[in-house]
Amino acid sequence: MAAPRAAAAASAKQVTRRNFAEAVRELGAHLESCDYVAVAAQKTGAPTGWRRALPVDTAETAYLKAKLAAESFQPLQIAVCPFLLRNSSPSTLVAYPYNFHIFPRDELQLGMPSYSFSCQSSYLSTMANDGFDFNMCIYDGISYLSRVQESFARQKVFTPHLRPLLPSQSTSVADSVFKSRIKSRIMHWRKGYAEPNKKDDGSLVSSLSRLILGGETYGSRPSISIDVCSDHQVQLVLEAANHISDDLVPLVVPDKAGAARAVCVIFTSSKEDKNLLLMDIQQSNEEKFRGFREVIDLLSSSQKPIVSYNCLNDLTMMHSKFVAPLPPNMHEFMCSLKMVFSNVVDVSHLWRQIGPLRKAKNIQAALSYLQRQYFVPIEIKIPEQDGTSGVTKNEQNVLRITKLFAKLSNLLKIGPECQLKSGEQYAAVEEYCNVFYPSCMVEDSDDVDFANERDTAKAVSTDNIVFLWGFRGKSVKELKSYLPGLHQIFSEDFEVKLLDKTCSALIFRNSDTAMQLLKEISSESPSLNSFFSEGLKAAGFEVYRKVCRLGLWDLDLAEALEGVSSEVAASTLSECNSSQIYWNSSLMLDLKEYLEC
Repeated sequence: MAAPRAAAAASAKQVTRRNFAEAVRELGAHLESCDYVAVAAQKTGAPTGWRRALPVDTAETAYLKAKLAAESFQPLQIAVCPFLLRNSSPSTLVAYPYNFHIFPRDELQLGMPSYSFSCQSSYLSTMANDGFDFNMCIYDGISYLSRVQESFARQKVFTPHLRPLLPSQSTSVADSVFKSRIKSRIMHWRKGYAEPNKKDDGSLVSSLSRLILGGETYGSRPSISIDVCSDHQVQLVLEAANHISDDLVPLVVPDKAGAARAVCVIFTSSKEDKNLLLMDIQQSNEEKFRGFREVIDLLSSSQKPIVSYNCLNDLTMMHSKFVAPLPPNMHEFMCSLKMVFSNVVDVSHLWRQIGPLRKAKNIQAALSYLQRQYFVPIEIKIPEQDGTSGVTKNEQNVLRITKLFAKLSNLLKIGPECQLKSGEQYAAVEEYCNVFYPSCMVEDSDDVDFANERDTAKAVSTDNIVFLWGFRGKSVKELKSYLPGLHQIFSEDFEVKLLDKTCSALIFRNSDTAMQLLKEISSESPSLNSFFSEGLKAAGFEVYRKVCRLGLWDLDLAEALEGVSSEVAASTLSECNSSQIYWNSSLMLDLKEYLEC
């Protein structure tokens, strides 16, 4: 094995379709020796406005938004990094990063996987500034089919294939004559290769003879093609070839409809050559469907925990592109995902276990805080790999994830399995798996100084939330002082935060207050005449939940809520299923952001 190099100068193995087969073999070997696998994706965009995950989102509504993103945007790079972590002093992390360039090329001409996807100019500009090679992605990116698409393609794409010989049945006189003629033809053709003329003066005659007998080539091997009209004739040709010699390999060639149109009989020079041919035929057929999904299958079969950041978005994207269409709800998605990746660790869930880190807005902020506040030495080793190039943003992200996970697992005493280390009990990593938070993080922010920020994170019931719109461009500060004058219920303690430029969320300390307000609005109570005269409208969380379920993503949030609120009767207010959200007011959106869009 090549000597490891310093992490600062490290680079991932860049993988395109040219070196994909080689990279898959290497990745498989590294997966066997490693404890975890970090993954990160570079996509063409992300939802904006209220369509992205907000602190008012439950796991269900956040999943529906992640589903929208997965179905709208395209991953162009996926970094995969198997790594081995040994908790010693200092901890040693050996990583093998790969950066796979992928592109949804329709190689089988079946309209799959995709002809179109959404892009955001800001994302593409950032990728270009970071040195992203779009030409390499488009021309040499690895294509793919999901498992469902592959199953469909195998029914539609007809490739030459080996067919087992069925038991002999009684044959008619016509069958016997046909079989005898085919056997004689194959024997005469084979004789020209198995028993070549030792004289060197008959090359022209030999070539003409082979041409008359129908000689062709299959790759570099001699072959002969025999036309057939039915499966019954295929069986007769297979029997004839099987009775002549073991050095012949018959291959059924289908037409575009899948029916057999010919049998190609191939001559092999030895037993080893025959075995090699059989392997080549199998591999050739598989390569028609091979794509990046092969990497997903490798990760799945390894059963190694998957470590990621922003898991809900990345894993819905992987499921949508490489497994199957996304289910309609979070529960079905998690059940389906566990069949592919049994254990997924979100590093944002891990850092929430350390109190001050709950205020971290991105990976870099969490790493910087740990660097300043804790002594957690990590020695990173990345062995040399062929095919590396300059460091890209995507592989920087995957290496940051591995480093952050290593530090957090050291602090939280987490191991790949329950084990005793230095007399202390380490927790199994499985205890922290499959917990996905709605991603409200600021991914590209350089703001890492959050030590003095007030921790506003808290658990809030959806019963405490009221959505308010129709405030005619008033700022949050103006609303906060304006609402108490419209009704005494607003004298209760509540927060006001914008969700988009048309709608805000009121977070009441008491759920009874929120419910009372919604009931009075539903019954058009005279006490709210001032509220109504100002054009204000409000709805509970069940209306927002229904907006997300209906997928009214193209509308402003106020317009979507107003269209649905009339359908949710007041009588259902007490029947709504309450959920808990992870509320952090410091991560809410700012009106300026929308005005600049």
